[in-house]
Amino acid sequence: MAKFNKKKDGDLPAVSTASLPDIVFMLLFFFMTVTTMKDSTLMVDNTLPNATEVKKLEKKDRVIYIYVGTPTSQYQKTFGTQPKIQLNDKFADVGDVGDFILQERAKKSQELQNVLTIALKVDKEANMGLISDIKQELRKVNALKVNYTTYEGDAFRNLQ
Repeated sequence: MAKFNKKKDGDLPAVSTASLPDIVFMLLFFFMTVTTMKDSTLMVDNTLPNATEVKKLEKKDRVIYIYVGTPTSQYQKTFGTQPKIQLNDKFADVGDVGDFILQERAKKSQELQNVLTIALKVDKEANMGLISDIKQELRKVNALKVNYTTYEGDAFRNLQ
């Protein structure tokens, strides 16, 4: 005859951890595909102006960013309060813009080199003379496709 044991009170069955590695790897792959890496740290105050006619850039891999604005408070002791140009993670002069564009263009694939867009993220309080000097440097290196990055909104709010 078979011997029957009574079930002990209070014992919970063990939790099956067989599917746990699958869940962990699924989450890992999800975050690896969704996460984007930050290109550069913004070292200038950059309050973008408003504009009514705004078009979104479709392909971000074809864009080279140039930031213009007053240095943030932690950099004002070293670089002053005049508007500066930021190329990647360093401050630069107007003469450095052409070399920077040529270096960034060389990093891109051959198919993308002719369709690159230069996006100027310029503080609305920056002097237009500095922007005009940057555009002259861009013309020297034949970077003629220029985009001004703005917020969508009423352009008259820029006058305040």
